[in-house]
Amino acid sequence: MNVLIIEDEPNAQIELKRLLGKTDPSIRVLKCIDSVEDSVLWLKSNEAPDLIFLDIQLSDGIGFDIFKQVEVKVPVIFTTAYNEYAIQAFRVNSVDYLLKPVRQEDLTKAVQKFKSMGEQFGKTQAVLDLKQIEQLLKINQPEYKERFIAKVGNQIKYINIVDIAYFRAEDNEVMLITKKNSRYIIDYSLNELGNLLDPKKFFRANRSYIVTIEAIEKISKYFNSRLHLELIPKKDDTVLISRMRVPDFLKWMDK
Repeated sequence: MNVLIIEDEPNAQIELKRLLGKTDPSIRVLKCIDSVEDSVLWLKSNEAPDLIFLDIQLSDGIGFDIFKQVEVKVPVIFTTAYNEYAIQAFRVNSVDYLLKPVRQEDLTKAVQKFKSMGEQFGKTQAVLDLKQIEQLLKINQPEYKERFIAKVGNQIKYINIVDIAYFRAEDNEVMLITKKNSRYIIDYSLNELGNLLDPKKFFRANRSYIVTIEAIEKISKYFNSRLHLELIPKKDDTVLISRMRVPDFLKWMDK
């Protein structure tokens, strides 16, 4: 069985490959890909795998964006951290779903389910119903965060969501930067923040930044159909929106 893993966390890639090896040593992982853009390019230029493991929240967008750009006629097992109600809904609709962190028992059952379907899956579930799946993800969606806490020396400080300009991943830490240019280390990854922040107010610009509309001072066209963002408070590094993310970014800006 040939498998494609689409997952933007290196440790999660390694762990999933390890669990797959324990589930069935004959499983061959063709590639581990960490972005929407690279996934589309790979799927367009390579023979389709037998099965895809897909994380919904990727470094440059949502996993469903892949299927809007390339036709995929193979079964998909989703791996991410949504609630149990959504998981059950996916399974009822013949789309399997694994909650992170992935457990060996759940993975084994999912692979066995895929094998038991055989060729029948390709005939009955050739094309994913994206609208239906995206609607399922909204079931019992948790409330978005209104504040964060951070340690400052021996003290604990809280930061209201309205005071935040953007989040930035630096090395192995995530920094919260306020509109007044205060910086705090928080105990969340950018992927976790993607599920906790109101998408109307925050946008995942790339694998290093989540920004608010108020933090964007200037938007310029950039090489290869990308966009360059100038943020306030100002940063020395270049903040780019990938070509694949530009339509979603402009849609978000226009709300």
